[in-house]
Amino acid sequence: MKILYFAWLKTRTGIGEETVALPAAVRTVDDLIGWLKTRGAGYAEAFPDPSVVRVAVNQEYAKGHAPVGPEDEVAFFPPVTGG
Repeated sequence: MKILYFAWLKTRTGIGEETVALPAAVRTVDDLIGWLKTRGAGYAEAFPDPSVVRVAVNQEYAKGHAPVGPEDEVAFFPPVTGG
């Protein structure tokens, strides 16, 4: 899976993108966030409250219950405001 991090998520994780092999238990966006939080302090700091993080799976906005798989691209970014 390719994972992209934007804005303060990139700053906290220390990376803009990475490719990971998913554990079998990771089947949804919520599962993915839970697993990422276990990978180190920077990840835990990036996702203290997942409700304030927006997610896109394969460039489509997604919610926590959305399925994810090994071939997907998942992007995490802060809420976007318009003007």
